[in-house]
Amino acid sequence: MVKIRLARAGKKNDPAFRVVAIESQHKNQGQALEVLGFWHPREQKVEIDKKAVAAWVAKGAQVSDRVKTLLA
Repeated sequence: MVKIRLARAGKKNDPAFRVVAIESQHKNQGQALEVLGFWHPREQKVEIDKKAVAAWVAKGAQVSDRVKTLLA
């Protein structure tokens, strides 16, 4: 099953997250099928390709709770 969730990136004590479409069995740092955007909480920056997310959801992907709040 494909999930749309966050994958941690960035430096130590300065987190940044990528919004990725990934197989649910893969680890947090696993290879993503597609990178859909990013979220940098300290700088309050969010950039997500909503059309790509909608395309993955149409294919049956599930969106995580945190990504749902970022999309809203």
